[in-house]
Amino acid sequence: MWSPEREAEAPAGGDPAGLLPPEWEEDEERMSFLFSAFKRSREVNSTDWDSKMGFWAPLVLSHSRRQGVVRLRLRDLQEAFQRKGSVPLGLATVLQDLLRRGELQRESDFMASVDSSWISWGVGVCLLKPLKWTLSNVLGDNKVPAEEVLVAVELLKEKAEEVYRLYQNSPLSSHPVVALSELSTLCAGSCPDERTFYLVLLQLQKEKRVTVLEQNGEKIVKFARGPHAKVSPVNDVDVGVYQLMQSEQLLSRKVESLSQEAERCKEEARRACRAGKKQLALRSLKAKQRTEKRIEALHAKLDTVQGILDRIYASQTDQMVFNAYQAGVGALKLSMKDVTVEKAESLVDQIQELCDTQDEVSQTLAGGVTNGLDFDSEELEKELDILLQDTTKEPLDLPDNPHETFYTNCVPDPRISDAELEAELEKLSLSEGDLVPSSKSPKRQLEPTL
Repeated sequence: MWSPEREAEAPAGGDPAGLLPPEWEEDEERMSFLFSAFKRSREVNSTDWDSKMGFWAPLVLSHSRRQGVVRLRLRDLQEAFQRKGSVPLGLATVLQDLLRRGELQRESDFMASVDSSWISWGVGVCLLKPLKWTLSNVLGDNKVPAEEVLVAVELLKEKAEEVYRLYQNSPLSSHPVVALSELSTLCAGSCPDERTFYLVLLQLQKEKRVTVLEQNGEKIVKFARGPHAKVSPVNDVDVGVYQLMQSEQLLSRKVESLSQEAERCKEEARRACRAGKKQLALRSLKAKQRTEKRIEALHAKLDTVQGILDRIYASQTDQMVFNAYQAGVGALKLSMKDVTVEKAESLVDQIQELCDTQDEVSQTLAGGVTNGLDFDSEELEKELDILLQDTTKEPLDLPDNPHETFYTNCVPDPRISDAELEAELEKLSLSEGDLVPSSKSPKRQLEPTL
């Protein structure tokens, strides 16, 4: 299912076809309705009005986000959303509604809301507004001219945040003051044109995250120290540090240029020597030595400038640490405002007293109740010892193993011989003969054995 969020994830640039809702190519009746003009008033048919506005308003903003632009014009949108030779007739009404809701803003109005005096083309933008737009305002007509430049407010805020993060992650962030030309080069990938870059700076200036100053014909930009901090005005210290940074860059470029010149003189002396032109070779070597002396002098100056900058950066770090310490001391004072040594000692004494009371109560409860009986513990111990001694002297009367008895009575010992069995049988016969009176009664003879 199509949504403006999904379309916004598409890569920027290229033909919008293929990144549009499915009905763009499939539903002719629906697209004919969407390409038709709005009624003069929403009250005539609010359902149709809301349906068209719900389709075009998110699509216009998502298209601008996909293209990576914050400035848009009615003419550009009509060209981008052409379909089979037709252009949407209601885009002007859509832009009017977005202007009314504050999601779009005229570029001239946006620049007028911020101090844009440092922008060389700011006056031109205000003076060169289309005459048709000026007459429309005078006559009370709020139609958007095809050439009027509008700014997508939310997209501009996102672009400003992107530029600020880009600066924070670059080497330029070592000091809050940077040349406008260097910042423009850094943001070339994020801002497609100069006007977008200036609008982003104006948005950051509106958020009090940057301030712009023109110094000796060159514009410099000062950033806020932190993402949530407010930028302070450019002072003499900032200007001095900026001049030192410019001097460092100038000296570095000069040293590099002289190093190349010294190398060139060395090569000329080598070629002259090979050609047998001794005097020319000597002149080249002398020029090389003079150049090297100049390089040494410049290196000394460069070291001095870099040393000063290092000290400035270190002092700024020390200032940040000092401010952090100061804030910590203030917070500690507030947290210990009502805490004194006397109060702490009194509180400890109260805790100790309560603990002692709790121990006494626990000991009292652990003693239990005797119910009027007084037992002598020593006599109980002696009686227990006597019982233990009697128990150890008496042998334990344990029953025989039933398994062993079973096997002894039921299974004959294989080691007994036949002679021993006959002798045992004879003994049994003799002992039974005394009990049996006559051999004529066999049943009675067997009764005792049973």
